[in-house]
Amino acid sequence: MNLADATQSTFSIFRQADAGSGGTAPWHRLLSAMLIALTGLLSLLAFAAPFLVPVLAPGVAADAAVRPDAPLITGVLVLLALAILLVELQGQAMSTKTLAALGVLVAMTAVLRFVEVAIPGPGGVSPIFVPVILAGYVFGARFGFLLGSLGLFVSAVITGGVGPWLPYQMIVTGWVGLTAGWLPHPRGARAQLLLLTLFGVFWGLFFGMLLNLYFWPLLMDGSGATWQPGLSWRANAGRYAAFYLGTSFVWDVGRAAGNALLMLAIGAPAVRALQRFRRRFAFAHEQ
Repeated sequence: MNLADATQSTFSIFRQADAGSGGTAPWHRLLSAMLIALTGLLSLLAFAAPFLVPVLAPGVAADAAVRPDAPLITGVLVLLALAILLVELQGQAMSTKTLAALGVLVAMTAVLRFVEVAIPGPGGVSPIFVPVILAGYVFGARFGFLLGSLGLFVSAVITGGVGPWLPYQMIVTGWVGLTAGWLPHPRGARAQLLLLTLFGVFWGLFFGMLLNLYFWPLLMDGSGATWQPGLSWRANAGRYAAFYLGTSFVWDVGRAAGNALLMLAIGAPAVRALQRFRRRFAFAHEQ
């Protein structure tokens, strides 16, 4: 499957939504906000499961820890959260211009991920986060979420990176674009660039901190840095902090530094170019 075919098949689910009106009724905006909030809640529950199980069901914590289908159940939960948002978007009148811009940026993100896989950078440096941040910042939170999640999906299909980690990568990268759309827009290019750079540093670290949670509960080797059934959420949180600092922090610092350097290099001109594109084609900034 080539890049064009993967992108075309990904966006076929949206074509029935294209009515060309570009408008959204007030009740639909409210429904959209509620579904996005539900998506976030389900995803947070999936990531927080290692800390919530001892609190919500202390009597079955040990059984839950050794169930072989526990990762599958969590993965299905995260995929369900994505499906809720995608089905909701299918009922909206997404304009052709929005679909075209989303398709181009998803393809670009997938190409960057392909380059990253073919020519790995030092540490955790990855070029895919800056485009997601910039698109979410300029075009809005919903657009940023779709770009992040679908960009990771298309790139995984192209590079053969489909695995149990993919739903979590899609969700967290979607959150990167979603939260970028919530950022303020200060006056002055320097203030915007500083804000976006710090935002990239934050997600460079937080991305790894969240993503590790999909496999950390399975590493029960008896050390003081692995998840243990029967412990309180505070005790397991302390164990996870030790695990993160000892195994992932340095790698994530590399990702954060890469985000900062790339944002400083291309952030300002990229924001101006995307803003001109948005004004030219009369995009609405969608929260």
